[in-house]
Amino acid sequence: MRVDPGNPQFQTHNIPKVVGGSTDDSTEVAALLYSQIVGSVHAVSSSRVAEAAKLLENTFRAVNIGMANEMARLCYALGIDTWEVIRAAATKPFGFMAFYPGPGIGGHCIPLDPHYLSWKARQHGFDSRFISLAEEVNSRMPDHVVTLVADGLNDARKSMNGSRVLLLGVAYKKDINDVRESPALSIIDRLRAKGADVRYHDPFIPEVRFDDAHTEAPGEPLQSVPLTDDELKSADCVVIVTDHSRIDYANVCRLSTLIVDTRNALGGDLRKNACARIIRL
Repeated sequence: MRVDPGNPQFQTHNIPKVVGGSTDDSTEVAALLYSQIVGSVHAVSSSRVAEAAKLLENTFRAVNIGMANEMARLCYALGIDTWEVIRAAATKPFGFMAFYPGPGIGGHCIPLDPHYLSWKARQHGFDSRFISLAEEVNSRMPDHVVTLVADGLNDARKSMNGSRVLLLGVAYKKDINDVRESPALSIIDRLRAKGADVRYHDPFIPEVRFDDAHTEAPGEPLQSVPLTDDELKSADCVVIVTDHSRIDYANVCRLSTLIVDTRNALGGDLRKNACARIIRL
């Protein structure tokens, strides 16, 4: 089922549905049922085709995000602004579709469907190397975020061990309350493993329980802290993991000393007037 949580433009009624049954009759019945609640139904010849279409959609997104993430890491190594590069490329009116880097991929479809497709391919003797490479790139992004934090702290003559790191957002995407497969969980794991004092603020997620999340280094649950002036001032580094709309980014820029922005949440005017040092993905 196609859904995009938090998207105000595309909801159940106006997202086309792909329907395929085990027989022609079942396809017809399913298409008729869906047509009562959605505006467009696309019938295909079988349930296998319908499932393959879903896997293609989600793997397409994962692979292209992987390309954007690899470009972000390359641009960081070269000292180039990734986001400016993407904006420039997006001016091409044909042959280019903009995808954006981030701290990793999350949710219940994008991180999982490519794994399933790769597994199914191996069952049939096919090595889906392109998909596997994208999975590898995306899975390394939390490590890259931790590297950015460590680099920023090191420039300020601070050690990761003992530093207070405040994460803004732990949901896997903006303005929703879902932490399934969220890269924030892996980032917290890695920061804790290096001795950082990790805190987080998320207006949608009051608590994160790591035993439920199957993280690499389960620890005590964390509760979202209020985003007060004192909280921002006391953080050695603020990491924007999820760019929720409810956060006052101007105040974050004004009161923080070091910010790692993984979502390009801080616009040009905010960066221009910020007191903090800002490192962008």
